[in-house]
Amino acid sequence: MASAYVPGLQGVVAARTRLSKVDGRKGELVIAGYPLEEIAGRATFEEMVFLLWNDRLPSARDLETFRSELVAVRDLPPITRDVLEAAAAQKLPAMDALRMAAGTLSLRTDGETVPEGPYRDALVSVARFATIVAGYGRLLAGEGPVAPHHGLSHAANYLYMLTGSRPSDARTRALETYLNTVIDHGLNASTFAARVIVSTESDVISAIVGAIGALKGPLHGGAPGPALDMVFEIGRAANAEPFMRAKLDRGERLMGFGHRIYKVRDPRADVLSAAAEALFRADGDMDLYELAREVERVALRLLDEYKPGRSLRTNVEFFTALVLQGLGIPVDLFTPTFAVSRVAGWAAHCLEQLGANRIIRPESEYAGETGRQWAPLERR
Repeated sequence: MASAYVPGLQGVVAARTRLSKVDGRKGELVIAGYPLEEIAGRATFEEMVFLLWNDRLPSARDLETFRSELVAVRDLPPITRDVLEAAAAQKLPAMDALRMAAGTLSLRTDGETVPEGPYRDALVSVARFATIVAGYGRLLAGEGPVAPHHGLSHAANYLYMLTGSRPSDARTRALETYLNTVIDHGLNASTFAARVIVSTESDVISAIVGAIGALKGPLHGGAPGPALDMVFEIGRAANAEPFMRAKLDRGERLMGFGHRIYKVRDPRADVLSAAAEALFRADGDMDLYELAREVERVALRLLDEYKPGRSLRTNVEFFTALVLQGLGIPVDLFTPTFAVSRVAGWAAHCLEQLGANRIIRPESEYAGETGRQWAPLERR
């Protein structure tokens, strides 16, 4: 018997995974068995990737080996650099450049020792996404790319390649926490796209390119930039209530609040709130941080007033914008920076899918005409 049609597959279980668990009603996110709050602010990004790919945290020796594997494939082939330069010459959006450059990840560089296969594709994708995004950001700014610093961690190296300067420990920790927070999040559109592609036994690089295509869409990639734009428009704490009350009176959204999945709280927002506070206290503009927190407090109060019972809470975009702004990352690199993290989750889902594969092939329900008869051209 055919199953009922469900628009958008909402509520349909299409995969079993050990990678992450999202509970929107309880406001919980579990990554490979660890509550997000337990691990995101403590682990290095390399530890998080290893955990997703191996279902355990690495030993010191494991971590050293894994870091060395990533470092060995950070550099880009010449053709990848050519693609980025051509894209920058036409001022293409960074997500377009990333999509095009990702298609070159199958090319090997001199000295690569990891054998061809899914693991190599996963490793190279994680290692080179940071190099691609940082390099393209500099090209768009009219500056030359900075070569990877092989003595730095993945997060520190990304900031180094963006700025040309070695980041402070506080800045590295803030970015690391952000990358850990968004590394995986259930069967979202881009992750599902990657699993569908790799379920055909296509290669992992193809699946990751498809995932980028899904992430590019504004209904998935989100818009953390506008959340901070609102804070800048408000300017000072006294303006917060009249500004947002006027927006709500016009029926407009308050960017950075409410989430389709989380009905009580977005645990990622809680983690990034703490990361933002630590970053701004150590190495940032506390006036901006305090203004953002006041905007958040007023917004939550007004949302309860205007939309009672909806439980619209702060979402991940609000504090993503604050953390990335504090790190000096340009707004047009916000979503590509998200991809620098999420590529590790996409790769993990690809490896998991291939481990017990069955092609993902749902049914469709026909809604067109029937019983039509052919008519020659002269009779139409």
